[in-house]
Amino acid sequence: MSAAEMLAGAAPERTPDWHSIDWRKVGHTVRRLQARIVKAVAEGRWNKVKALVYLLTHSFSGRALAILRVVSNSGAKTPGVDGILWNTPESKSAAFGTLRRHGYQPQPLRRVFIPKSNGKLRGLGIPTMTDRAMQALHLLGLDPIAESHADGHSYGFRLERRCADALAQTHLLLSHRHGPEWILEGDIKACFDKISHEWLLDHVPMDKSLLRRWLEAGFLEKYAWFATTEGTPQGGTISPALANWTLDGLQRLLTEHFARTPKGQGKSKVHLVRYADDFLITGTSKELLRDQVQPLVAHFLKGRGLELSHEKTRITHIEAGFDFLGQNIRRYRCGKVLTKPSSPSVKTLLAKIQETIDRSGSQTAGEMIQRLNQQIKGWTMYHRYAASKRTFKYVDHRISRMVWRWCRRRHRKKGWKWIKTTYFPRDGHRHAVFTGRLLNPKGQGRPIQLMEAAKVRIIRYVKIRSAVNPYDPKWELYLEARWGWQLTQTRAGYSRIEYLWKEQEGRCVVCGQPLRLAEEDYQIHHRIWRSRGGPDTADNLELLHANCHRQIHVQERPTKAAASREGRL
Repeated sequence: MSAAEMLAGAAPERTPDWHSIDWRKVGHTVRRLQARIVKAVAEGRWNKVKALVYLLTHSFSGRALAILRVVSNSGAKTPGVDGILWNTPESKSAAFGTLRRHGYQPQPLRRVFIPKSNGKLRGLGIPTMTDRAMQALHLLGLDPIAESHADGHSYGFRLERRCADALAQTHLLLSHRHGPEWILEGDIKACFDKISHEWLLDHVPMDKSLLRRWLEAGFLEKYAWFATTEGTPQGGTISPALANWTLDGLQRLLTEHFARTPKGQGKSKVHLVRYADDFLITGTSKELLRDQVQPLVAHFLKGRGLELSHEKTRITHIEAGFDFLGQNIRRYRCGKVLTKPSSPSVKTLLAKIQETIDRSGSQTAGEMIQRLNQQIKGWTMYHRYAASKRTFKYVDHRISRMVWRWCRRRHRKKGWKWIKTTYFPRDGHRHAVFTGRLLNPKGQGRPIQLMEAAKVRIIRYVKIRSAVNPYDPKWELYLEARWGWQLTQTRAGYSRIEYLWKEQEGRCVVCGQPLRLAEEDYQIHHRIWRSRGGPDTADNLELLHANCHRQIHVQERPTKAAASREGRL
């Protein structure tokens, strides 16, 4: 069997060597098939769509990419009920033989619980590695169809979209002088757990037999099996796409229903912004949202087995403000609509900071600062697109008091002058900077300073266009330009990473796929290894995906026989 036939759609005759896979061809083949699916959907050729999805889900390239997604995910070290992990090249290669529809039967999910922000527990279902890869494989065919039919202002669990896009769209709708003033804050009660199986089987365009098996696989909790008669499990690879498919269409329904208003009543200004199962609907009056919009939404959800949460669904005026995705949006007396970090978000951050300090135990100041900087950076990077400067200064003030108390507790017999001299030296215009020393693997110490949140630059976020389909080739240039912009905003100044990214035109040298530095694991590769005398200069460096980097080192690693021959020479 030729390589072209194997990549296009034929199953491999033998188990491939994981580190010998040509990821450039794999990625190119999958992207080409997904682009053809998008084109067929636009033309309404559903028999063609079905044939292309079958070709993709039975191809070597599709299986390889599905396995890569599963083993590269952050949950790759968490097994399902069978306790199996794909953590070696041999197990990853053997996984190809398990991704066959014939004889496939999903296993029950392993039920675990994680705490929610309100103190309750959220149940997660952890599939086995084979079930995750099988779902990822069929998601490759379903996602291009879902993106072609998705609501323009739905931003959760979709490629190239994030919370910042939803917040930017919300601010855009409410910041106009004559914009809507009332907001329906909607939340769906147990969305993932209540979706109707019958509705999914009737409307989701994928293999019905496989979908039914996944939905009815059940879960194991304390060694007891429980059946699942409704809902799609949180933790499944395909679950977010199914949830989005269930809720897509709400924006079109509202647009059609409120597109025309009776004469003399003016525009209703009904707009939707949705992130997963959290959504906002704007309107001109409280009565409009309460008497017309909310019943329409409730009827839309009822057909899908869902209902609104009475606890979290409320109607609010813009001057009173409301919280959405961790930020507070409110119109102030000056007439401006500002988006700021919400009070619960600030309290949660400070509580985590205090917990990290309390649990520092025998850690050195440098080790504790390293952990604190990770938490501060993650939080400030999320909120840097809002009007956050004053909040950042408040956070700095609270954290400085926490670390001062930590120093006083650790050195009870020392005076405040000694503590200030030891831990809070002057740094330029900053009078006191909490500083420690961090040891590297060689035992050499280097100073490390506590990050100052107020120094994070506040920037204006550029929202993604609502019509963008990441699987459609016509948006390729737009998305590449957007990746470049995001890179410059992620990193301060012109770094080596940014230089390599631009030199490689934003793509991995090995597989040729886009390098999304803000979302994916990446590594710097030396063309000539440093152990062989390679310099640490730009002309000897490449930016690669983590998996591609491992593949290069495995292929270039000398065998034991060759190494022994080199030793004899």
